[in-house]
Amino acid sequence: MSSESSNNGDRDRMISAGGSTTWAFETRTAESGKMNVRLDVSTPDPENAPEWSVALYDSSGEVWSNYRSKNDLEVDTPGKQPKEFKLEVIAPKGARYGDEVVIDVTFAYDEEDETVESFRASAKQSVMILKTQMDQEKSVVDSLLSKANVGEKDIFAILSPGTLRGYVFVEGMNTERLREKTRDIRKARSFVDGETSLNEIDHYLTPLSTVVGIVEGDLVELVNGPFKGERARVQHIDGNKEEITVELIEAMVPIPVTVKGDSVRIIEKEK
Repeated sequence: MSSESSNNGDRDRMISAGGSTTWAFETRTAESGKMNVRLDVSTPDPENAPEWSVALYDSSGEVWSNYRSKNDLEVDTPGKQPKEFKLEVIAPKGARYGDEVVIDVTFAYDEEDETVESFRASAKQSVMILKTQMDQEKSVVDSLLSKANVGEKDIFAILSPGTLRGYVFVEGMNTERLREKTRDIRKARSFVDGETSLNEIDHYLTPLSTVVGIVEGDLVELVNGPFKGERARVQHIDGNKEEITVELIEAMVPIPVTVKGDSVRIIEKEK
């Protein structure tokens, strides 16, 4: 007898601590009969790394998990029809960044007829969204920072965008411990269900131009520099230099002044 197998999906994945991933794959044989399946699960640091959960399923349900004492089993094959499997891996909640598990699945009819499928899952950080009391984002960030180096180093980064009120982004590994560290912060509310990703918050990581939202004709107040407190009308905007040219309103002689975009605040928009 001969067999072949196929896998629909990449075999090397990254998942959050406590998260899971699955691969669906199948084997095909020329004849029906019995087939031996062996699963070898390995981690780089088995003595210290927390244990990953690994399970194999077919159409009847779970046929193997790494909590069993044996790493092999025997399954029926339908012959010309494909035998479908699903491999599920769950990362431990205490996984550290870079912890990984490798699973080799070997299908065999005899010693001369073997096919091996290899899969790997690695632990990655989570980015979670924490609700806060409105306008108390900085207070929550300060409280989280004071806990960042206490006990397990679960918090990697905290982001509080100035344009986003009532929410803070927290990056870390163990989501359960992240929840624990926020429970006694009075102005922190709760984490939004699920996780986000760096791609989804990338626009918050890129500083906006200081002249965004300013148009010619806007009435502004200068907030620093020698003309601090003076009102002026925007005459020209240089987006490349992030500068604006304004004309002081109360000056006896119109004076054009060029300042940085963050040196003014808008009083009245051009109609």
